[in-house]
Parts: sequence; structure tokens; C-alpha cells
Amino acid sequence: MTKNKEYAAFTNRDKLLTFFYTFFEMLTLNRSYVLFALTQSGNQLKSLEQLKGLRIYFKDFAKELIADGNEQKTSKITKHNPSIFSEGAWLQLLFLLKFWMNDESQGFEKTDMAIEKSVNTVFDLFDNTPLENIVDFGKFLYKETFA
Repeated sequence: MTKNKEYAAFTNRDKLLTFFYTFFEMLTLNRSYVLFALTQSGNQLKSLEQLKGLRIYFKDFAKELIADGNEQKTSKITKHNPSIFSEGAWLQLLFLLKFWMNDESQGFEKTDMAIEKSVNTVFDLFDNTPLENIVDFGKFLYKETFA
């Protein structure tokens, strides 16, 4: 996905959507093996241990997106902590993985919808945070009152 020339110009939302769509497309090509590998032990903790390398890679990827998003924010208060929010992104990936494992829809269209809706929800929450408006209003009031 990063070899695509247009990828660098993508928004962070589109980069995450691209990652998820590509990731689950690759999993689908190997679905039987993935399901076997993740369910063979019957122990969810053991299954999570198998994902340790993926976790490290994905959290680094998410941290880059978060740091990039923070560069565009004007207030320190509204910036997101990359360590904490990358953990949230990892949980989102685990949720989508579990959803995909149980998805029996044709062409895994329900997983595609879950990806789109979950990513859009997370970015809408971050992009339209009321905290930014409160901080902006507070600055305005401070300037008007004490300036």
C-alpha cells in the first residue's frame, strides 16, 4: 500500500482505511489458515501472543498517523497521546479481526462496512471534538475580557 504513489497524499483517515481493507483482503486470501492459527489452541491469550509482531507494527503505524494529526492541531490540550491512542487503534483492529472471523456475508461485505463505520466514527470523534471548540471559546473570552 505504501508503494502506491498516491498513498502519501491520502488523509490519515484514508491511510487507516487502506490499511484495514488491504489487511483484511490479505487475511481473506488465507482465511482457512488464519482461522486455524487463531483458534487451534482454544486459548485467546495464546492467539493474541501470535499477533505480537503485528501489534508492534500496527501500533507504530498508528503512532505515525496520530503524530501527523497532532501536527495540524493548534492547542496542546487537543493533541492526542500517540501511545494511548495507538493502543485504542490496536483494540479497534482486534475488534475488526473478531468481526471478520465471524463474518459469513458474501465477499465479507459486512466486514468492509464495519471497517468503514468504525474508522469514520473514530476520526469523526477526534476531528470534531467539542474540546477544541471549548478551548477556542475560552481563548476568545480571555482576549475579550483581559485584552
